[in-house]
Amino acid sequence: MIDFVRALGDRSLERLASLGRASIMWLSAIWGLPRWADVPLLIKQIYNVGVLSLVIIVMSAFSIGAVIALQFYTQLSRFGAEDAVGLGLALVLLRELGPVVTGLLFAGRAGSAVTAEIGLMKTTEQLSSMEMMGVDPLRRIVAPRLWAGVISMPLLTAMFNVVAIYGGMVVAVNWLGSDVGNFWSGMQDSVELWNDVGKGMIKSVIFAVVVTWISVYQGYDTEPTPEGIGFATTRTVVISSVMILALDFILTLSMYGEFK
Repeated sequence: MIDFVRALGDRSLERLASLGRASIMWLSAIWGLPRWADVPLLIKQIYNVGVLSLVIIVMSAFSIGAVIALQFYTQLSRFGAEDAVGLGLALVLLRELGPVVTGLLFAGRAGSAVTAEIGLMKTTEQLSSMEMMGVDPLRRIVAPRLWAGVISMPLLTAMFNVVAIYGGMVVAVNWLGSDVGNFWSGMQDSVELWNDVGKGMIKSVIFAVVVTWISVYQGYDTEPTPEGIGFATTRTVVISSVMILALDFILTLSMYGEFK
């Protein structure tokens, strides 16, 4: 029993120390940009984590939008409410699926790449070399990737929502024969700019901060071995996915829950 308590205490202290290191790294790096000399680094990272993620975002968005529209039309037509397909599709995407699915895809594609890249730099002692030359790795390596993730992911979420709604429209209108006027008018009349679009984008920003934070920390704190990089990349995807789903529940409850 004493050994179990000791092991539990050691593991808890290790987790607290890791959280402390991650917080210090994040606070130190997040103020490192923007400086005019660092703008090219930021633009390069926006391209790496944002532009290069467009293909998977667009393809996934179109497929998800088409599937949701098909399911909504099939179920709502049983009650003669197929005209509400557009509204239901928009609300589900803007409030929930857009930010969540984009966050999961971003973690799997961009987050894992950032972790592996920084981990490889640590393994090959590039970070140590920068410190010896008087270059701050947090400003040069970590900060551009943090800011790029925070900037890119909300834009990717907006792109996901647009493409998914278009995919749903193609299925509902062009394939299933739903009225195009009713499809768009339901959104126009009932979708609210702040309550639906704005809160969904707030979710996206929070997810972006969490995913990029986890990604850069796992790479920066990884064991400098090939196995360490592999474990760090896996932890990035797993922890980011769990955090996105947990935070989505908390944010949805606080934004849309009824407290009386």
